[in-house]
Amino acid sequence: MSKVGKKPIIIPSGVKVELVGDEVRVQGANGSAVLPLLKGITVVVGGTEITVTPDNATKQIRSNWGTMRALIQNAVSGAIADFAKELIVEGIGFRAETQGKELLLNLGFSHPIRVLIPEGIKVSVDKNVIKVAGADRRAVGDFAAYVRRLKKPEPYKGKGIRYSDEVIRRKAGKKAVTSGGKAA
Repeated sequence: MSKVGKKPIIIPSGVKVELVGDEVRVQGANGSAVLPLLKGITVVVGGTEITVTPDNATKQIRSNWGTMRALIQNAVSGAIADFAKELIVEGIGFRAETQGKELLLNLGFSHPIRVLIPEGIKVSVDKNVIKVAGADRRAVGDFAAYVRRLKKPEPYKGKGIRYSDEVIRRKAGKKAVTSGGKAA
């Protein structure tokens, strides 16, 4: 039994959820989402809550049960408020700024890197902290991961792009060899 799948999803005021064919459509003040139903899963929208149930008890359908419930919950949450990720750009001469629909990054390469900001994603930069926000949790995470991948943090000085809650394990580097009393 899925512990996640059993819980009903409460529909907050201002959010409209409807089941059309094999899709769940969620609309709210912040955005909208269309989710295709996974095989073997039944979704019932009733009043102020949504229930997700499996059609039978095969291993794959039980896995899909919790996944489908989590996807619907994320769509309902995104219809009310944005999901957000913060990235920190660390290093001497490393800078980030937005120019229209592009994110301009200077990361120590011979050229600046221009990243096109996808539709539905809001990006703001404040003192080398990049804030990525949007109604679609997956799109926000994918874009933040793509930006981080451009210059991953290195373990010696920590230079690069990292998540705000990420901890970089530092290495000591080369240490000076001390003379241990050996005389020539």
